[in-house]
Amino acid sequence: MFKKQSMYESDHTKFIKELKEKTPGMEERQQAGRALLWDKAPTSLDEQRRIAESRLRQQAYPYQTKV
Repeated sequence: MFKKQSMYESDHTKFIKELKEKTPGMEERQQAGRALLWDKAPTSLDEQRRIAESRLRQQAYPYQTKV
């Protein structure tokens, strides 16, 4: 009754495919950038404790000045 369109690709998908074809190595640079900003090495328990102890307590309403 209805034909199924299994080969449909959106304009966005076509754009991304063309961009990847035009700029080789883009995915490797993306992964390197992600590793630089987001993928961090795990911290030890001593380091986590030191960070927690050095944190300053914030006021309930930080914009109110103490008079």
